[in-house]
Amino acid sequence: MTSPLTGGQVPHPALDTVDLVDWSLENAEASGSALALEEGDTDPWALPQLKDTGQSWKELSVTGRVRWVVGGILKASGLLGNLYLFICSLDTLSSAFQLLGSKVAGDIFKDNQVLANPVAGLVIGVLVTVLVQSSSTSSSIVVSMVASKLLTIQASVPIIMGVNVGTSVTSTLVSLAQSGDMGEFRRAFGGSAVHGIFNWLTVLILLPLESAAAVLERLSALALGATSLQPGARAPDILKVLTQPITHLIIQLDTDLITGSATGNANSSLIKRWCGARAQMTKGNSSACGAAECFRRNGTSPEDKLPCHHLFVGTVLTDLAVGLILLAASLLMLCTCLVLIVKLLNSMLRSRVAQAVRTVINADFPFPFGWLSGYLAILVGAGLTFVVQSSSVFTAAIVPLMGVGVISMERAYPLFLGSNIGTTTTALLAALATPSNMLLSAVQVALIHFLFNLAGILLWYVVPALRLPIPVAKRFGDLTARYRWVAIAYLLLSFLLLPLAAFGLSLAGSTVLAAVGGPVAGLLLLVVLVNVLQCHRPTWLPHCLRSWAWLPHWLHSLEPWDGLVTHCCPCQACSAPHATTKEAHCYENPEVLASQHL
Repeated sequence: MTSPLTGGQVPHPALDTVDLVDWSLENAEASGSALALEEGDTDPWALPQLKDTGQSWKELSVTGRVRWVVGGILKASGLLGNLYLFICSLDTLSSAFQLLGSKVAGDIFKDNQVLANPVAGLVIGVLVTVLVQSSSTSSSIVVSMVASKLLTIQASVPIIMGVNVGTSVTSTLVSLAQSGDMGEFRRAFGGSAVHGIFNWLTVLILLPLESAAAVLERLSALALGATSLQPGARAPDILKVLTQPITHLIIQLDTDLITGSATGNANSSLIKRWCGARAQMTKGNSSACGAAECFRRNGTSPEDKLPCHHLFVGTVLTDLAVGLILLAASLLMLCTCLVLIVKLLNSMLRSRVAQAVRTVINADFPFPFGWLSGYLAILVGAGLTFVVQSSSVFTAAIVPLMGVGVISMERAYPLFLGSNIGTTTTALLAALATPSNMLLSAVQVALIHFLFNLAGILLWYVVPALRLPIPVAKRFGDLTARYRWVAIAYLLLSFLLLPLAAFGLSLAGSTVLAAVGGPVAGLLLLVVLVNVLQCHRPTWLPHCLRSWAWLPHWLHSLEPWDGLVTHCCPCQACSAPHATTKEAHCYENPEVLASQHL
């Protein structure tokens, strides 16, 4: 007789399976999540059905129509206002991280012996970008060091790869704000993970290839040699223009000092005290002489500094203290704005218009041109990222939309890829605006960044069967929906603990790094291969490897770890979801136990 735990039928007449399913569905509705049944009747990654709870336009009275229009305007205004504050909080968060980690980032870049190791360079790029929360700042440090002959182009390539990986941490942080609802968190975290997984998979392929053949370096040199470059104008930073009225009242930083810290030319505070200068004429000067000449004659300075106007100008606090204050305030504002944005989106997505908007965003071209839809999404992502001048802001805005069910995973994936391309075009234009003595180095670093992301698209998007980041991200989303603490573990391991461990090993030398990292990487690849074969070709494996049941329970299951985490953190965000409760209910049902041989 088959066991109900494996999906078999229970012959005992007293067991009401329908009641168990209904009980699970009621709990799922109470939490607002679209849970997948154990039988697989519902796809948890399908976009949730948008319910139209209001009356149609024809059924509304004149007063109802006016109220509907005014309510829609207020909701749209609130959405735009919260989005603006959300972007400002991201900018302040970046400033906080720069205050907390800029000196550390500069010190990390100083050791040329460590930077000569490709793995160490990759790790340094990840850590520095996580510390300063700005891929543009990290790239500018690399450009300045290459231009100053402190870093070779060959050594800069792994760092650029690490910068690309580190920039995806912002969207992962944003996804944590939706952990209160399991269905939204599944989609939001999966969407943030697909970006990081794409970057890591691209690194795993291109880093060994670059170390062996220097492909990106040679391609960028060929492209650079085929053009005659002249310094140009800097691209307008539209996003900064919009957010500066708020962010400059809070904090202003001298980001050039971060580069100076890396090149050994600066040790002062990053907080700006002086934001301009003015020329003053000395009384009694003859009007017949020029201003500069008169100043030279009188021996006075031709410029007086103008003080900045922000909260922390002239503060006695250290950069670390100011950074901690800004970090707490910006995270509070970020979470508040994100919660309000999600609430407003959920309120607005209850009409036929919202359904039409979602359908248009996720629509494909008619056959046989359906394949063009993804490439159009890549162009849209690149264009929007270029407009806002920040890939972090663009990806952080996409993640909540995925959580509430506006954008599907299949549509968000090419948007993220386009964002990677858009941020490199921004860096390329910024490189063209650098001084002539730094022009070639800056442009080559920007070209390497562009070619890296383009190669990733060719690897993991052009061939549909190779779009591995999507199924892997969905597995991550399913796992974090069941064990929500896995999201924190992923964030710490991927962007902090593992990079720090690799960096520590790299300090001991390439031999130690290879001796420790090689077996660990080989073991991980072997486990992944065995897992794939267990799912698809179990007959190819020996009997002992067709399952992991022979291992201790804590080595092949997260349930013991989940019990430990939930015991230490007895809150709803860490507790097991309703699916686990359903399983425990079935196990503890005395009628099931009486009818089955367990």
